[in-house]
Amino acid sequence: MASISKVEFAARIGRIQEELGRRQLDGLVVYGDEYRKESLRYVCNYWPIFERCACFIPRRGNPILAGAPEGEKYAREMSAWGDIRNVKEFACVSVPEEIDYPLATFSSFKDILGETLGGGRRLGLVGLYDMPTPIYNRIQKGLDGLEIVDAASVLQGLRLVKSDAEIACLKEAGRCACAGYEKLLQAAVPGNTEVYAAGVAEGAARMAGAEAITFMVFGSGERADTIIGRATDKVIRDGDMIMAALAVQYEGYVATAEYPFVAGTATAAQKRFLGALFEAANVQLRYLKDGCISGEMVRAVKAVFQQHQLSAYDVYPPMHGIGLAEAESPYPDEKAVYPLRSGMCVNSDISLFGSPGGSNRIEEGFVIRDSGPESLTPLIRSLCARGIG
Repeated sequence: MASISKVEFAARIGRIQEELGRRQLDGLVVYGDEYRKESLRYVCNYWPIFERCACFIPRRGNPILAGAPEGEKYAREMSAWGDIRNVKEFACVSVPEEIDYPLATFSSFKDILGETLGGGRRLGLVGLYDMPTPIYNRIQKGLDGLEIVDAASVLQGLRLVKSDAEIACLKEAGRCACAGYEKLLQAAVPGNTEVYAAGVAEGAARMAGAEAITFMVFGSGERADTIIGRATDKVIRDGDMIMAALAVQYEGYVATAEYPFVAGTATAAQKRFLGALFEAANVQLRYLKDGCISGEMVRAVKAVFQQHQLSAYDVYPPMHGIGLAEAESPYPDEKAVYPLRSGMCVNSDISLFGSPGGSNRIEEGFVIRDSGPESLTPLIRSLCARGIG
């Protein structure tokens, strides 16, 4: 079973603490909740439900995980760290009432900050744009003279290149996503509803071992041009373009599968449109290797669309990083000058929206290797390589 070991989590904390020293930060707080969990999961493996949470990392020593009472046992089960605290500010966040937890023991931000900072006052924060203002203010007031510094870049740099264990988790996520997508291709046929097809795919991915379904984007017919949309009770008709993206989570890591196709019989215009997408996807492969300048890859994909006179419908860059988030760095545009590096994990995002021939995108996962890409979603790769047929 692919997973991240406690040894790897300890190594991550060690690298973070080295960076804290370089930046003259006395400690770091990494915030997370059910919806913005990626950075929190990276430092402690805990993924809260209902409640909020933060991992407090001192410049030296072990982290403190601060959560809330309902999730305490769950946190002890998941977390790489044994020092688990409860703070009232993180308790059940969706109700206005004050909830009593008679069996719980609570700590204060003042106490946790004092232990974390060891007399210092410079605190780095990861999750500045995710943390609610009232909680930020309570942390700010936790110690006199506290200076809070946005430290998101500390983790962003560390997360760019994946370890072997991270890649193994992404491969499992890709396997589950492909298992779901294979069933989606069978279910997204004329006469079935979008919701039914999406449900079949999600269920199959879960049965294959998925920890969670991060999202399911679905649109058929005219709804395929929504870029992002959810499945509805619309009945799929013969000739409908199907735009469906299945993002699957395994041990925190997310892989996405999306293959553009037509339910039933495709028109000549639809075939030409899909052919351009497949051509762009196959051209992109040549550039997904160590040392390639990322902007060159973007320009090569755009050149395919220009050749087919579809540039007006090319709405955003054709690749982004993946990992604990479905979309993370690198996220290059045609002006990007940084090279791709071996061990980066990326997702193609090759799309055209609003063209007369249709709207759709391709998403498939890859590991950047020295000589070329390694597929994380082999079903999608084989379908794109085959093209229209």
